[in-house]
Amino acid sequence: MRIGLITPEPGHPLLADTTALLASEHEVEALDPVALGDDLPLPLADVYLLKSRTPHALELARDLERRGAPVVNTAAATALCQDRTEMAGLALRAGLPFAATRTVGILGAWAREARPSAPVVVKSRLSRRGDLVARADGTPRLRELARDWPQEPVVVQEYAPNNGWDHKLWAIGDQVFSALRRSELSPGGRGPTHPLAPDELPAGWADLVRRVGAVFALDVYGVDIIDTGGGTPLIVDVNAFPGIRGQSGAPEALAALALRRALAGRT
Repeated sequence: MRIGLITPEPGHPLLADTTALLASEHEVEALDPVALGDDLPLPLADVYLLKSRTPHALELARDLERRGAPVVNTAAATALCQDRTEMAGLALRAGLPFAATRTVGILGAWAREARPSAPVVVKSRLSRRGDLVARADGTPRLRELARDWPQEPVVVQEYAPNNGWDHKLWAIGDQVFSALRRSELSPGGRGPTHPLAPDELPAGWADLVRRVGAVFALDVYGVDIIDTGGGTPLIVDVNAFPGIRGQSGAPEALAALALRRALAGRT
């Protein structure tokens, strides 16, 4: 089988470990979307893993899909998870327990008029590395954020009281991985990530993650959930093809998924 990796970082631990598992029997080729330009290698690979969300990467994935190649995740599913307005709308229409999300436009303009009566979470509308995710307990903090991000298009979610820990859940196919991470919105800021066995999750959470995958048409994805009390989940973010670092069995699951999709594409 030929497996293509759409990424500028083939040395990422998940991809590097997956490549090591596959390379003895299969051909694995990394494609840097920027360096590649219009020179698409032929013949096409049997499957491509899209581990990038840049415009160049998405356009490359779309081109490969138009030529009949399977891409994990698809360009459309990846792009959907970048837009937090579209993400929230789809999740809520599907009945998922997703945080209520308002799109308020440019932060600088909105903050001049806003008078939040309760804590809110302000997020960049476009999900990306280094984006804005911050809690504002009142107008002074909101104005401070607006000074730093005056032209940033944002969405706003009401802050849901919780224990200060994010449940980081990831899925590769039907296999779910999990960890706990001190939230960046907690008073002390983001803290370390601690292992969490899937059987330690509240009842039904693993199935909820799989349902997210079905709703968003994702094969490799992350779901950020907070526990609002008694194991009641609230989804606050969905990510296409996250890093899934340090999760035992993740490279094996990704290698197996790639081969399944490659075989399915040949039938």
